[in-house]
Amino acid sequence: MLRLLLIVALLPALAACGKPDTADTSGGAPAADASAMLTAVLDDYFEESLELNPLSATSIGDDRYNDRLAISIGAEYRERALAMEQRYLDRLLAIDSEALDAQEQLSYDLFRLQREWAIEGAQFPSHLQPINQFRSFMNRFVQLGSGKSLHPFETVKDYEDWLSRVDDFMVYVDTAIDNMQVGAAEGVVQPRVLMAKVLPQLESQIADSAEESGFWAPVESMPAEFSEEDRARLTAAFRDAIEARIIPAYARMLNFVGDDYMAAARDTVGLYALPNGREWYEYLVRVRTTTDLSPEEIHEIGLAEVARIHDEMRGVMAEVGFEGLLEEFFEFAATDPQFFYNEPGQLIEGFRGMAEEIAAANQALFAVFPKTDYEIRAYEPYREKTMSRGSYQAGTPDGSRKGIFYANTYNVGSRTRWNMKSLFLHEAIPGHHYQIMLQRENESLPRFRRFGGFTAYSEGWGLYSESLGKELGVYEDPMEYFGALSDELWRAIRLVTDTGIHALGWTRQEVLDYMAANSAASETRRVQEAERFMAIPGQALAYKIGQLRIREIRNRAEARLGDRFDVKAFHTEVLKDGSMPLSILEAKIDDWVDAQLTGGT
Repeated sequence: MLRLLLIVALLPALAACGKPDTADTSGGAPAADASAMLTAVLDDYFEESLELNPLSATSIGDDRYNDRLAISIGAEYRERALAMEQRYLDRLLAIDSEALDAQEQLSYDLFRLQREWAIEGAQFPSHLQPINQFRSFMNRFVQLGSGKSLHPFETVKDYEDWLSRVDDFMVYVDTAIDNMQVGAAEGVVQPRVLMAKVLPQLESQIADSAEESGFWAPVESMPAEFSEEDRARLTAAFRDAIEARIIPAYARMLNFVGDDYMAAARDTVGLYALPNGREWYEYLVRVRTTTDLSPEEIHEIGLAEVARIHDEMRGVMAEVGFEGLLEEFFEFAATDPQFFYNEPGQLIEGFRGMAEEIAAANQALFAVFPKTDYEIRAYEPYREKTMSRGSYQAGTPDGSRKGIFYANTYNVGSRTRWNMKSLFLHEAIPGHHYQIMLQRENESLPRFRRFGGFTAYSEGWGLYSESLGKELGVYEDPMEYFGALSDELWRAIRLVTDTGIHALGWTRQEVLDYMAANSAASETRRVQEAERFMAIPGQALAYKIGQLRIREIRNRAEARLGDRFDVKAFHTEVLKDGSMPLSILEAKIDDWVDAQLTGGT
C-alpha cells in the first residue's frame, strides 16, 4: 500500500526522469540480492557524498575530511556532483524494488526522489548567486572558525585541519566573485536591498589585527596540553592566516560587492524576475512542500488560514477583556512595555528558565526522547541583524556536540515575550531537537535518512509542536496562546507573501504593508522576515503546509481509532522513521492505524 500510494502521489516527479537504458545483469536477483544491492548503493552514495561535502561529514562528527571545504559553486564540483547523482540513480533503478521489504522500499523511494530532484535542480543557476544576507558562506566561515561551531579545536590536528580549510576558503571567495560577475552579465543577480545588508556583515570581519578578529578565539582557548613548540607554531600560523589571507579575502569581497555588484543588482525582489524564474520557483515550491500545489493554490490556502487564525485571536481578545478592533489589539501586543525585556541576557535567561517546565510537560505526550542534549545561545553579533527570531543547529548523534537553539537578541526591545514559548517548542523541544536528534540517533536507518531530510516534514513538525502548547499545559497565560496564534499566523502570512514575492510580482513594500495590516509583528521582524523570503524562495512555505498535513493526519487517526488512539504512540510513529515527504507520512500512518484496527502489529 505504501508503495502504491507513493507512486501515485509522486507520479509527476517520477515521470520527469525516465528509467535509463541500463543493462540488468542480476538475472532476476532474489530478495536477498536486491536488499544487498540497495544497501551497497545507499552506503556507497553516502560515503561519496561525505567526501564531496566535507562540512556534512564534520557536522555529524566524522573528522576524516576536516582539512577541506567543498567549492560547491565551482564548475568542477557541480559537474562531479551531477554525474554522481545520475550514476547512483542508474544503479538504484537496476534493482528489483518489488523484491524489497517495506522499510527497504521506503528507502528506495526516498533515495530515488532525492536524486531526481537534485538532477532536475541542476538546471537552475543558484551558483551565480552565492551570497545574500541570510545564507552566505562568508558568514558560515566565521562560525566555523569561532571555536564554538562545527569545526573542533581540541587537538593539534584540529588546528592544522583548520589552516588547511583556509586554503579552500580562499578558492571559494575567488570562485564566488567570478560567478557573481558571470551572473551580472547574464542577469542572474540578487536584489539590491539584500546585498546592502551583506556589506556590514563583510565589513564586520575586517579587523586591524588577528587578535581583534573572530577567528582568533581558538588561539586564546588553545588546550593546555599542547606543547610550547606546537603552541608557538600554531599561534604564528593562525596570525599569518588571519592577517595575510582571511581578512584580505573579506576586504576583497566587500570591495567587489560595494564597488561592482551593487550597481548590477536588481530592484525587483522576486524570483519571477530572473531568467526561467517562474519554472525555478515552481521547482522550489514542489521540493520545499513535497506537494504538487501551485504557487497560486498555496497563496489561497494562506489567505484562508490568515482569516481563520484572526477569528481565534478575537477569542483571546475577549478572554483578556480587550475592547476594540483586532488591529488595535495587535498594536497593544506589539508596544505595551509589559511584553518586553530590557537586556539581551534577560531574553536568553527567559528561554533557559522554561526548559525544565517544558521537558516535564512533554512526558505526557511523548514516550521516546533523544539522548543528545541541547543548549541555548544568542546569535553572534555579526549575523544577528539579519537572522530570524531563532534557529536550531543539530548536535552529533554520539552526544559529543550538543544541539544549539539560537535566539535573536538584536534590538531586544522589539522582541515580544508572549511568543517565546511557541518559539521554544518549535526550535528546541519537542520541535527540531526531538525530531532531528531522534532521527540521527536511529542507527537502524540508512545514513542518508539519518542525516538527510525534507523541509516540509521538519518545519511542519516544528510548527505542529508549537500547536501542542495548550495540550501540554504550558500556555498558561492567554497572551502566550496569543503568541502561539501569532506565530501560526505568521506562517500563514508566509504562504501569502512568499508566493506574492516570487510568483505574483509583489514589491517589498507591498509585503511589509500586508504583514503590518495582518499581524502584531514589530517592524524589525517584518523587515527581517520579508527579506528572508526574498533570499530563500519557497523555504517559508514548508512550515504551514507541513503543519496542516500533520494535523490532518493526526485528526484522521484519532477519528478512526477513537478511544484506542494513543498520542504518545502516534508521535513515536511519526518520528521513528525520520523525515519523509508528506504523502508518504500520510500513507505510513494510515498503515499504522489499519494494523491496530485489524489486530496487526
